[in-house]
Amino acid sequence: MSASPIIEKSTLKASKIAEKETSPAQEVPDLVAEHEERGQKVEVAELGRIAFVALAAAAVWFRLWEPFPHISVIGIAATLIGGYPIFKEAFENITERKMTMELSMTIALLSALAIGEFFTVLVITGFVLAAEVLEGLTVGRGRRAIQSLLDFLPRTVAVRRHDRVVEIASDQVQVGDTVIVKPGGHIPVDGVVRGGRSFVEQAAITGEAMPVEKTSGDAVYAGTINQSGALEIGAQKLGRDTTFGRIIEAVERAEKSRAPIQKTADRLAGYLVYFALGAAVLTFGITHNVRSTISVVIVAGACGIAAGTPLAILGAIGRAAHQGAIIKGGLYLEALAAVDTVLLDKTGTLTFGTPQVREIVSANGFGEQQVIAAASIAECKSEHPLAKAVIARAMELEIPLVEPASFAYTPGRGVRVSHEGEEILVGNLALLAEHGMTRGLPTFGNGADGASEVYVARAGQILGSIRIADVLRPEAKNAVAAMRQMGLKTCFAERRHAGCNFIGGSRSWRGRSSGRTVAGRESEVGDRAAQQRAKCCHGR
Repeated sequence: MSASPIIEKSTLKASKIAEKETSPAQEVPDLVAEHEERGQKVEVAELGRIAFVALAAAAVWFRLWEPFPHISVIGIAATLIGGYPIFKEAFENITERKMTMELSMTIALLSALAIGEFFTVLVITGFVLAAEVLEGLTVGRGRRAIQSLLDFLPRTVAVRRHDRVVEIASDQVQVGDTVIVKPGGHIPVDGVVRGGRSFVEQAAITGEAMPVEKTSGDAVYAGTINQSGALEIGAQKLGRDTTFGRIIEAVERAEKSRAPIQKTADRLAGYLVYFALGAAVLTFGITHNVRSTISVVIVAGACGIAAGTPLAILGAIGRAAHQGAIIKGGLYLEALAAVDTVLLDKTGTLTFGTPQVREIVSANGFGEQQVIAAASIAECKSEHPLAKAVIARAMELEIPLVEPASFAYTPGRGVRVSHEGEEILVGNLALLAEHGMTRGLPTFGNGADGASEVYVARAGQILGSIRIADVLRPEAKNAVAAMRQMGLKTCFAERRHAGCNFIGGSRSWRGRSSGRTVAGRESEVGDRAAQQRAKCCHGR
């Protein structure tokens, strides 16, 4: 069966839902609920119809009840009941003067009934109905992809109203409300941080694997995860107006869009119907055999061309969405065949997106254990991703974790704590320069190899430095090699500040994205990514 009618019905259903008076925050959940309810009802009805046709076919084969010698009452009844969707669609195609596979199958079924091939009719009807179920399951995969996206949105939200915090349904949030998001909670709106400080995992929106620090005045997005401290967010966009809502709309539009190859397949399907009817007439003229003639119509009436293309496209889009890749539609999926260059981001793609301590360099006669011990005291209360790497290394070395007496964090620089009457500084070069400690610093070439440098000082003395970097995924090199075997060029993306120069040779390029300049170059990813050429955390 052709996927076009199902797509058209889904579009009509979506438009009707959109006409309802609902708040923006409520539209997305309601739409998915409608998709799920419709999918479950249709699937149960179609499975029941297939079971009915299968039982009827068995009854006809074993001739359980045949009151008439040349007419099968069970066969005729089961064909009319089981094939009702096929006949209905064929009638609609006749009124619209369209030649489709449904009309071709109807002609084949009625012709088989006319010569008494009741069992054959039921088998064909069962196959066609089964194809519809498979098509529905493929469309259902897209619905499940949308549902998996919606799981990133909370159903209830804490907001501050009239100087107190109240828990309300997400569809009752209004623009201007102050939303409270606790550690580990999902952010429900697009807005600006009004209070608090935390690290937010926003990979679902920006693709950044590393959590991003958010303080007062920073923008946050719906669907992202608040990892540490509580945040107070001023709601600016809700529901479908949010960036996350537009992503969901993109998935929905992708399911309904038609690639150029689909139009070609539909046109060829129509030609095949005419060819089948012409071949049937020619067969009858040569053989004068009705059964042979009808056999030609039945075989040529299979809906492989019409159903195969949309099924493949819908399946690919649904599977890609399930894996986290949003393809805007069949048009763009088809365009992938012409791709000759792949741009690879580093953090979270080629790497795990989790910083780890790579090297400890001691200074002024201190040992590595002393460097990590001092750093772990300072980072014990820190929520920074680099702090987690330091704590992890301290646990590996079985260094006991001790909390400092006082803790102060300076965004973009580091932390300053007090322990047993001594001041401990852990941060970047700017933090140490602020306290007048710039001599005797171990250096690593300003992080040229992609590692972040964390300096450690205690009681006015520099203990050493810790190199922290992301870790390359073990399968990254093989994946890049496989792409190159396919004839694809691979480019390594690096984030630079706006206005940066071209990097590399003549094959380098530059483009802007969200205020940043993204540069790419042909590179030996297997080697350069292994050396962590892009910084995993630029500064503190």
